[in-house]
Amino acid sequence: MKAIVWHGAHDLRFEDVAEPAEPGPGEAIVEVAWCGVCGTDLHEYTEGPVLIRPTAHALTGEGPPLVLGHEFSGRVVALGPGVAGSGPGLAVGQRVVVDPCWRCGTCYWCQRGEYHICRVGGSVGLISNGALARYVRVQAAGIVPLPDAVDDRVAALVEPLAVGMHAVSKGGVQAGDTVLVMGFGPIGAAVLLAARAAGATGRFVAEPQPHRRTLAEALGATAAFDPNATDVRREVFLRTSRVGPDVVFDCTGVPGQLPAAIDAARRGGRVVAVGVGHGGATVETNKIVLYERQLIGSLGYQHDLPRVVRLLEAGALDPRPLITAEVPLASAVEGAFDALVRDRSHTKVLVDVGGG
Repeated sequence: MKAIVWHGAHDLRFEDVAEPAEPGPGEAIVEVAWCGVCGTDLHEYTEGPVLIRPTAHALTGEGPPLVLGHEFSGRVVALGPGVAGSGPGLAVGQRVVVDPCWRCGTCYWCQRGEYHICRVGGSVGLISNGALARYVRVQAAGIVPLPDAVDDRVAALVEPLAVGMHAVSKGGVQAGDTVLVMGFGPIGAAVLLAARAAGATGRFVAEPQPHRRTLAEALGATAAFDPNATDVRREVFLRTSRVGPDVVFDCTGVPGQLPAAIDAARRGGRVVAVGVGHGGATVETNKIVLYERQLIGSLGYQHDLPRVVRLLEAGALDPRPLITAEVPLASAVEGAFDALVRDRSHTKVLVDVGGG
């Protein structure tokens, strides 16, 4: 089968790879319909290896070169021993999305249900061949059936939306809260949509790119500011009766932005670090202690995909404005990866795997 294969930094190839073997116990094979290109994929392309390991992973037995892709929709075509009938909709032919977290199931964190921080875990497309190919092997525990009301194209956005949903849950956003989202790429957009669904009534965004600020306002931001031209902390402070936001989400992935996020949160407020970046940040601890702010890390998702699917089915989330391009699999290197590198106007590029 044809696939988009990572061989190293700036070395992606559209080439033939073997189809997955028959699924083992607890596994399934999914035929991919659509797959989104994530910022994580892009980092592997431009500067990898970042999360890809140089040798075969202990859980999956797979290592580079690897097929990328972990934001996808499709249908089940094979189930491993003992999987059929083990959960609702787990049957061959079922349309699905997949929580791509590989988990051991036995470590301290897996036993607590915190599989997303499994001691030896990782993601489809980073520690195993991913979804930029016709078929992908996954753990059946991550499969989430799709209702008819959610089409395959929109369903490919469930995984990044779940990142936003998890961050909003970690931040404890409640109806009537005010939030500030710093950085409005795909994850910042997912956080805004999730905060809106949670009932946040003050929804502010800090983003330097004008087209992204326009998108933020279209998606329900109360106001979107250019942090290079505006004192965002002061603007939000004044617009919240001199209180400040209840929760600040740092979605920039730029460690140096963390002190600004802490400064912006109200007394007793919360700061959720969502963006994955490189390097360190210098934080003045008294800015946390003296104002009793909380600093919280948020990684991926933890049983959040089913919640996103339910919201999509109910019409409470509409992520379609995030899709800025759709390309066939054969054109994904140039049309998706290179396009995202050179053109900052893109938010989410989808690859039509099922259609070619």
